[in-house]
Amino acid sequence: MLSSQQLEKFIADGYIRIDRAFPKELADQGREVLWRDMGVRKSDPKTWKRPVVWLGGYHDAPFVSAANTPKLLSAYDQLVGPDCWVPMRGLGTFPVRFPTDTDTGDTGWHLDASFPGPDSAADDFSSWRVNVNSKGRALLALFLFSDVGELDAPTRIRVGSHALIARLLEASGRDGIAVRSLDFASTSACKEVAATGEAGTVYLCHPFLVHAAQINRGHAPRFMAQPPLFPKKELDVREEKSSPIYPVEAAIRAALERSGAAV
Repeated sequence: MLSSQQLEKFIADGYIRIDRAFPKELADQGREVLWRDMGVRKSDPKTWKRPVVWLGGYHDAPFVSAANTPKLLSAYDQLVGPDCWVPMRGLGTFPVRFPTDTDTGDTGWHLDASFPGPDSAADDFSSWRVNVNSKGRALLALFLFSDVGELDAPTRIRVGSHALIARLLEASGRDGIAVRSLDFASTSACKEVAATGEAGTVYLCHPFLVHAAQINRGHAPRFMAQPPLFPKKELDVREEKSSPIYPVEAAIRAALERSGAAV
């Protein structure tokens, strides 16, 4: 189980790192599936033509098992609340990043959208929205399926940025704001950390945490899944509650209280 210090860190920083969240053997098995589907030869770097290969959601046994270890199931309960999240039946998209010196054009600061608005396009997720209740998203998870060092395209994280985003979203209420309209520059003063770790490491992130990809300056491909954990129902951060408030919601409420916004 996560310690009280880890839960406090999640509320303050917007993420926690869980080492050995799933066995390395599952990471090894998962990579073999991904190599198979990319149409390149693992042993021949000359076939690694593209700097990024996007692979869709996976429901093979290694991925389902990785998403549902006892350690992670306990963490989901502690961060979101028991019976408040939808069980994972696999893992989301895999952006496999190969070594390159070329700007891949997808390394800007952002957060992941949660739901479409009336003017959203189905194929343009920058037009999709996020609201202060984090409708449609309970957590962002980063599952490392390969060892990721500083040069291996680790995801960049702006520590504490989730609180600034919560304040930006407060005025728009349930309607939310399109991701492309959010002022990510307002989080530029946040400390930056890199999501490094051995295969089997998982970062559990607040849905409002601002993050960014980067190119792979290492020597081997980086394999990482970035699935959402879906909530069973939308939060209401304005509601007075006598029931327990779990860290995902507590972080939003704390951010709004610090800004003087009514909760």
